[in-house]
Amino acid sequence: MPLQFNTVKLFAGSGSRELAEKISKSYGKPLGDITLSEFSDGEIQPFYNESVRGSDVFIVQSTNQPNDNLVELLLMIDAAKRASAHYITAVVPYFGYARQDRKDKPRVAIGAKLMANLVTAAGAHRIMTMDLHAAQIQGFFDIPVDHLDGAIIFVPYIKSLNLPNLTIASPDMGGSYRARTFAKYFNAEVIICDKRRKRANEIESMSIIGDVTGQDVVLIDDICDTAGTLSKAAALIMENGAKSVRAVCTHAVLSGKAYETIQNSVLTEMIVTDTIQLHPDKKHLCDKIQVLSTDKLFAGAIRNVNEHGSISGLFDI
Repeated sequence: MPLQFNTVKLFAGSGSRELAEKISKSYGKPLGDITLSEFSDGEIQPFYNESVRGSDVFIVQSTNQPNDNLVELLLMIDAAKRASAHYITAVVPYFGYARQDRKDKPRVAIGAKLMANLVTAAGAHRIMTMDLHAAQIQGFFDIPVDHLDGAIIFVPYIKSLNLPNLTIASPDMGGSYRARTFAKYFNAEVIICDKRRKRANEIESMSIIGDVTGQDVVLIDDICDTAGTLSKAAALIMENGAKSVRAVCTHAVLSGKAYETIQNSVLTEMIVTDTIQLHPDKKHLCDKIQVLSTDKLFAGAIRNVNEHGSISGLFDI
């Protein structure tokens, strides 16, 4: 007897509307009709303008700042659950609070675990995300996690540049595993920038482990927030004799003066994805940012989840 697939309904949160529209186009199905209204004090109230009873509902919403994005996602999940959706998948291209994945000093919260608990408690049956800050965050969830790999998007682009002396770099010790995994696609050497922080978003010192002389270096990171680490690493790499330096970063948080920092840096270009929409009032400040879309990858993953197919097959390069 052939498998029976439930009707797929895609909905967009206000924080990821642009990406959700591209995903729906790649999937071949229009976005569902939902109203995201607000009370005068800013309180959010979602309302589905169509039935979701018995459907496989996919809610696309990154949880970058402001926190309204997270609250909106939770309320959309709850509303779908109460409307008798058959299966609810939270499609969270950028999973906020992922940097708070451990107790690195006394009396701090493990924010990533709390966010995982909230998504599960709201009623999600599954979460789909990309390039978590640490892969083990998947273990914070008590529901299935589809962890998509951004390398499938970045590797073809880097190959198209035909860099003659490619070297992969990590901007810190914590990203060394990510850099080594990326380097395997090119059979390239890996160098590491060892940084010491005074406090969050403020670097005290940095040094290079490895030789970059005459190399075309590509820095690999998952999140670019203030761009301070990447710009300082790029400057140090060039000072040590590199021919060029680029940065690959999945999630373009780009807070504060990040756009100006990237523009004024020695980076040839910053290659990011659209898991977070570039700030409409700031993106004109920097012409070095190259955005690659994740829509086809997410559309394929959504189709495979609905049809009970494999997700790992999407990562073949």
